[in-house]
Amino acid sequence: MSRIGKQPITVPSGVEVKIEGSLIKVKGPKGKLERALHRSIKVAQEGSTLNVSPVADTKENKKFHGLTRTLIANMIEGCQKGYERRLTLVGVGYRGAKQGKGLNLSLGYSHPVYFEAVEGVDLNVDKNTTIIVTGASKENVGETAAKIRSLRPPEPYHGKGVRYESEKIVTKVGKSGGKK
Repeated sequence: MSRIGKQPITVPSGVEVKIEGSLIKVKGPKGKLERALHRSIKVAQEGSTLNVSPVADTKENKKFHGLTRTLIANMIEGCQKGYERRLTLVGVGYRGAKQGKGLNLSLGYSHPVYFEAVEGVDLNVDKNTTIIVTGASKENVGETAAKIRSLRPPEPYHGKGVRYESEKIVTKVGKSGGKK
C-alpha cells in the first residue's frame, strides 16, 4: 500500500465534504471544488476524517491510491486557505495592469498582451511588476501562472521576462567580442 495513501485526511471546521458515488465535492470559505474519482479508489468518511483505499489489492489499482489522497487533500486545503503564485516582470518597460477580469501586460512586444483569467482564479497586480495569481484549485492556479510565464519566458543572457518570484535564472556569458 501507498505510504501517502494510508494517511487519513482530516477535514477542518468550516469545510464541507460530500461523497456522491464516484464524485467528491468540497465546499469552504475560499470556494467549492469537485472531482470525479478513479473507479479503482474508494473514499470513506468517518466523522471529520476521510480514508482513501483501493477497491482491490492489484498493482493497477494501487497506482492511484496516493495520487487520489493527495488530490483530495489539496482540494480541502484550497477550499480552506486557497493557493497563491507570484510572478515578477523583469525588464525595461515590462509592466502589468488589471483590466476587468484579466491582465493587460506590456512585455516588450510591439503591442500589449491581454490575458483573460479562467473561472475560479483571481489575478491581481502589485506595484506594476508583480502578478499575484490566487484561487482554490491548486491545478488552476499553477496552470494559469505557467501560461502567464509562457507569454515571455526569462531569457538566459539578461534574465528579462516573466518569472516566478522564487525562481533563480542562471545567466549565460555573452560573446567575448574582439578579445584575443
